[in-house]
Amino acid sequence: MPRLLLIKTSSLGDVVHNLPILADIRAHYPDMRFDWVVEESFVDIPALHPAVDQVLPVAIRRWRHDLFCVATWREIAATRRQLRASRYDLVLDSQGLLKSALIALQARGEKHGYDSRSIREPLASLFYTHRHTVSRALHAVTRNRLLAAAALGYPPPSTAPDYGIRAPRQPLPLELPAGYVVALHASSRDSKLWPQAHWVELGRTLAAAGMPLVLPWGNARERERAQAIAVQVPHALVLPRLRLAQLATLLSGAWAVVGVDTGLVHLAAALDAPTVALYTDTDPQRTGVLPGRAHSAINLGGVGQVPAPAAVLEALDRLTQRSANSPRSS
Repeated sequence: MPRLLLIKTSSLGDVVHNLPILADIRAHYPDMRFDWVVEESFVDIPALHPAVDQVLPVAIRRWRHDLFCVATWREIAATRRQLRASRYDLVLDSQGLLKSALIALQARGEKHGYDSRSIREPLASLFYTHRHTVSRALHAVTRNRLLAAAALGYPPPSTAPDYGIRAPRQPLPLELPAGYVVALHASSRDSKLWPQAHWVELGRTLAAAGMPLVLPWGNARERERAQAIAVQVPHALVLPRLRLAQLATLLSGAWAVVGVDTGLVHLAAALDAPTVALYTDTDPQRTGVLPGRAHSAINLGGVGQVPAPAAVLEALDRLTQRSANSPRSS
């Protein structure tokens, strides 16, 4: 059975953007099986795809901080042994960074990646056996799909992306209200945040219509922001901290998801949850949510543009009429 090693380690949004190539490849090579190298904090995402046999975690972010620790070098050696344990028909590095190219170099198999004009770090292209030209002006999902098509020799796909994942069915450590809306309010960059007053206005309008806001968080600062929003919105719920797989279940069961430019909003779109993505400091033409075949996502805003709550409500109305027309329960 043919086997392919995928290297897309981070970030969360980038990992989600890589998922459609699995369905693309299997449309032409139905027996293809996949292993996937990914950062340890994101292992839950490729594990959701049924075509992925083995997820190989790396810890580059952690290793960088402990380079002089013996345990770090033991982990690196163990990872190298794991990479060399199988012979791959093809090794595909869609990350395009020096760190990912060095990972590819450890694996056994013909190595494919972007050429020096198509890649973020041109030096990385020197480590590939085969180099492919893909425009950097395209959306990240499209770039990944075109790279895979060039590497495996099939026509460029023209269909909507098929992310191919379903959230795990599992109990969550809380009781969720019916028809809830997930507010992905947090970002590592303040310039990507949506104004708190806008979240409050949106949450109050949704609450009046019987759709309570639920707010996840990942660190203390994000929890404080969630609490500051929730205290001003009737029936809003600040969630306990959830693991990534639990967040997938949460997003999948939502009536709708509204989120800033963060990896979780891309995960919501990949799960076909009705999703409105808010952009204030980045270009959605290149890195916005790209809905799958259900067409269940809308991008609003852009660089220097802050979407108004009324525009979000209008987008939610369009999406939910298109997909469900009634609240979904978890």
